[in-house]
Amino acid sequence: MIDLSEYFGRRLSAATGTSQLGMGMPAVQQVGAHYQCQRCQQWLADTDQLPNGAWYCRQCLQLGRVTSQTKLYTIPEPNRFSPPESPLTWTGELSPDQQQAAESIRQHVQLGQNQLLWAVTGAGKTEIVYPALAWAVTQGWRIAWVSPRVDVCLELAPRIRAAFAAVSQCLLYGEQSAPYQYSQLTVCTTHQLLRFDQAFDWIIVDEVDAFPLATSPLLQLAITRAEKSKGQHLYLTATPGEKLQRQIRQRTLVTTYLPLRYHGYLLPQLRVRLAWRWRERLHKGRLPRPLIRQLLAYLGKGQRFLLFVPHVRDLPEIMAELGQQGVRGGVSVHAADPERTGKVQALRDQKLSYLVTTTILERGVTFSNIAVVILGGDDAVFSTAALVQIAGRAGRSADFPDGEVTCYVQTQTRVVRRAQAMITRLNRQGKQRGGRRP
Repeated sequence: MIDLSEYFGRRLSAATGTSQLGMGMPAVQQVGAHYQCQRCQQWLADTDQLPNGAWYCRQCLQLGRVTSQTKLYTIPEPNRFSPPESPLTWTGELSPDQQQAAESIRQHVQLGQNQLLWAVTGAGKTEIVYPALAWAVTQGWRIAWVSPRVDVCLELAPRIRAAFAAVSQCLLYGEQSAPYQYSQLTVCTTHQLLRFDQAFDWIIVDEVDAFPLATSPLLQLAITRAEKSKGQHLYLTATPGEKLQRQIRQRTLVTTYLPLRYHGYLLPQLRVRLAWRWRERLHKGRLPRPLIRQLLAYLGKGQRFLLFVPHVRDLPEIMAELGQQGVRGGVSVHAADPERTGKVQALRDQKLSYLVTTTILERGVTFSNIAVVILGGDDAVFSTAALVQIAGRAGRSADFPDGEVTCYVQTQTRVVRRAQAMITRLNRQGKQRGGRRP
């Protein structure tokens, strides 16, 4: 017996001829001389054909193969929920600035407006959204809180589950083992939205400027299609890209702005130090001496740290040299690391002294007391937004608001200078609201 709720607001493949689900539609359709996937709307290449002659979509293959010989089924979203009268079980308090931002967001949601929350890293964006989310739940809305980064989703899910304990929830991401459950509140990666079709009354897009969402028409389409025709969305970011900033200037996107962290302290500034030809020296088994001294000093006083490097291929050599120099007690982590989640949690639980990481941890993860070091900050992989987000990992806790951020470069590039200038500008605006240095 099929659980029909699995098909509420979703577009899924199933055995053909399933009478409970109606006729269905071909998963891959021919349109003129070409074939188009009806799950992700992408066009197939001339080579996307199986030995049996069936056409298949490789663009959304990670969600399960669909072909011209399979069908997709859906049931329109019925909003079959019984929400509690007071869904918010979070007992924390918002600062006056946070409360003002939260009220602004709630009002815009009630008016049915698409909007952006532009708040500095560490401003408490998640908690700021809670009042509006509580109102939406009481309306019987189906809501998705999504992010392009799985690490963000894994950190968000338990926080939201605790904050809305009586609301049905599910977490969706590529490597999960738990089965799907029809829920009023879904936390998922943007890739998972490809499975949905006009399902959500409200979509909250966390870290909207992050890779790969910012440059992926496929994922942007997934958000549009998963949102109901009369639905709305809220974007969250600390570093909006040029497209969003243009919408702000043109006043086509309602914006709530918060330039100050929740604890009232200003952002740590990005300190730049020169490390001439560090990569060539690394290939010879050496790291910059100032970097080694800094990391050993951190270990000596029990200061945990994140060391960001440009590429996955840099990790083995750097870890080997750190071990040779006595910088022990840490591990490396990257996007394809199967132990990524456990390693991040181990640092959070103070079972590790440090992580050497790529940009996968540039945003969406919080550690109570962490120093940040960037090696090769002038590498093209680090954008201005990425450097600002990385710097934002430090000083997030009210108990430890003065985390250090050090960026080692071969040369002072425009990208690095812009990151410093952005932090300076945000701090200037924060001081106007009473922000202070630690």
